[in-house]
Amino acid sequence: MNPNLILVWLSLLLTPCAFSQNTFRVMFYNVENLFDIIDEPDKQDEEFTPEGSRHWNNYRYYKKLNNLAKVITSVGEWETPALIGMCEVENEKVVKDLALYSPLKKMQYRYVVTQSEDARGIDVALLYQRDKFKYLQHEGIRIVFPHNPQKKTRDILHVTGEVLTGDTLDVFVCHFPSRRGGEFESEPDRLHVASVVREKTDSLMAVRPHACILIMGDFNDEPSNKSMRQLGNEKNEGNEKNEKNERNGLWNLWLPLEKKSKTGSYKFRDQWNFLDQIIVSKNLLNAGNSFHVLPETATIFQAGFLLIDDTTHGGKRPKKTFHGYKYEGGFSDHLPVFVDFVMK
Repeated sequence: MNPNLILVWLSLLLTPCAFSQNTFRVMFYNVENLFDIIDEPDKQDEEFTPEGSRHWNNYRYYKKLNNLAKVITSVGEWETPALIGMCEVENEKVVKDLALYSPLKKMQYRYVVTQSEDARGIDVALLYQRDKFKYLQHEGIRIVFPHNPQKKTRDILHVTGEVLTGDTLDVFVCHFPSRRGGEFESEPDRLHVASVVREKTDSLMAVRPHACILIMGDFNDEPSNKSMRQLGNEKNEGNEKNEKNERNGLWNLWLPLEKKSKTGSYKFRDQWNFLDQIIVSKNLLNAGNSFHVLPETATIFQAGFLLIDDTTHGGKRPKKTFHGYKYEGGFSDHLPVFVDFVMK
C-alpha cells in the first residue's frame, strides 16, 4: 500500500471528528401517537390497546420504537443529536422504553417528560446526552385557558441545563393546540399558549439579558401565523417592526424556509405545512458567542425511507404508523427538524 495513503488513513482514525467536538445538534420530532399497549382508565387511549380499534400490540409498539431510533440515528449522522424534543408521547414509560430498550440504549440518553392533563394523555419530552448537556432543573408549565378553564391541553416543558461552553441553555418543548374545528376558530387557543411562552421567555431575559433560549415544537401554525409572530421576530401587517417582539429578542429559524421552500414537515391533503419549528434568542445568532447557531443549518429531515408515494394527492407524503386506520408500519405523520449549534 502507498505509504502516503497509510498516513492519511491513520490520521483519520486518530483525529476526533469535528462534528462531535464542536457541533451541538438539536432535533424536534412529533413522533405521532407513541402509546404503550396499556389502557389508562382516566385517559382516552382505548384505541391503542390490543383490543382497540388499531389492534395495538407489543409487536407494533416495539417496531415503532425501533423505527424512531432509526430516524434519530439517521438525523444524527456522525452521532445522535445532543437534544431531542418530542411530542405525542403518552407517558414516561414510552420515553424510557425508547431510551433504554431500543437501539438508542447505547447512546445513554436521559429524559424529562411532562405530566399533562391532556384528554388523550399525550405529553412532551426531552431526551438529552449528559456529556453535552448538564441537566439543572425543569418545570411543566400548565396551560389554563381564561375563556374555558375546563379545557385541557399539553403542558409546556421547560428544561434548564448547561452546555460544554459553560453557557446556560433554557429549552422549551411545545405542542400547541390543534386546528381541530377550523384553523381560525381554534387560533385563540394557540395565541394564548404562545403568550404564556412569551411571558416566560421575557421573564428570563429580564433577569439575564443575554439568556440562551431555545423553543421547539409542533406549533400547529405556520411561522407567519399570528401565534408564531408573538414568538418570532416577524413584521406586522403594517410593515412596521413589531416592537414587542423586538424586545423579546427571539428569532424563528423556520421563517426563511417557509418563504423559500415548497416542502414542509407535515402534509395535509396536497399541502405541505411548516408546523414543526425551532426558535432561538437572538444572541444565539451572534457568531462571536461561544455557543451559537451554525448558519444555514435549519433543516427538515427528508430521508427517502421516511416518505412514501402519495397515491391520493400526488408526490410524496410521510410514511405513517397508520394511514387512516390502515396499519402502515411507518414512522410518523410528521418529518423531524433539526438545527446545529457551534461550541467554541
